[in-house]
Amino acid sequence: MSAVDQSRRSFAAWVGFLLTAVAAGAAIPSQGRVNSELTAEVDDPFLAALISFSTGLILMLAIAGLTPRGRRTLREVRPALRRGEVRWWYLLAGCIGGYFVLAQSLTIGIIGVAVFTVAVVTGQTLGGLLWDRIGLGPAGRKRLNTVRVLGALLTVLAVLWTVSPQLSGHTGAWTWLLLVIVPLTAGFTNSAQQALNGRQSAAYGSPIPATLINFIAGTAVLVLAYLVKLLVSGAGEALPSTPWFYLGGPLGCVFIGLGAVLVTRVGVLLAAMGMIAGQLIGSLMLDLVAPAPGTVITTATVLGTLLTLVAVVIASLPDIRRTR
Repeated sequence: MSAVDQSRRSFAAWVGFLLTAVAAGAAIPSQGRVNSELTAEVDDPFLAALISFSTGLILMLAIAGLTPRGRRTLREVRPALRRGEVRWWYLLAGCIGGYFVLAQSLTIGIIGVAVFTVAVVTGQTLGGLLWDRIGLGPAGRKRLNTVRVLGALLTVLAVLWTVSPQLSGHTGAWTWLLLVIVPLTAGFTNSAQQALNGRQSAAYGSPIPATLINFIAGTAVLVLAYLVKLLVSGAGEALPSTPWFYLGGPLGCVFIGLGAVLVTRVGVLLAAMGMIAGQLIGSLMLDLVAPAPGTVITTATVLGTLLTLVAVVIASLPDIRRTR
């Protein structure tokens, strides 16, 4: 193959990475909007999070059990555990996903989507740097050179710029600042979840088993949390009849499955940053098509979103050069 053909294939691969990352990231704000509305409807963030994960579990059980590839790759789980390619604690990555969804249900209605996004993105970026450095993902250790760190910092600044119109309207800063710790830690651990899912997907040859195991573990944790909540304060409202309130789980399947594939290809940091770009683009499109109360779209919103894409490209440069 000529150098020109290799260059073209490299460029096409990274365009594919960006599109996949945007699609995966865009599922997050959509899921957040659904879960926030569901929480308001049932008046119970624990029940809303459990409903979200349960619907995702039902979908993944259908995909894994009814498709030939799903059944075939499920049979790879035990051999991968015996070979040591997958450690038993990798299977607990879904507990992090349960925490992430619960963080959405608990905090978005109080601190708003803007603050939630900044906190999650900061956590994802810091986590991506750390997990790549210690080699938690399937791609092994990645050097944190100047370009990668610059891209990560530029991503956080771009997100702050994007959501600055919403941030400026907050009062009682110290009250909701404490709540920011929840989505911050959710974003930080979420990048670890993607790393562990990537390891599993590489061992199984498909993201289907890892995604299913994620939803089993996450649902189990949320069932326990909901039972504790029932003992403390009782049940909330009746289940809603509106169909789109139950789409949070399927959107989580998209995010977890595509994220696992991305981590195996480009590492934890770049996967996280690509999905951050997707989150901002998805949020922008969602606010344009179906704006929530208090939504503000300004020039900073649009330019900050574009700057995030630039930051992802900058951080990708070392990998693009290596591929070429």
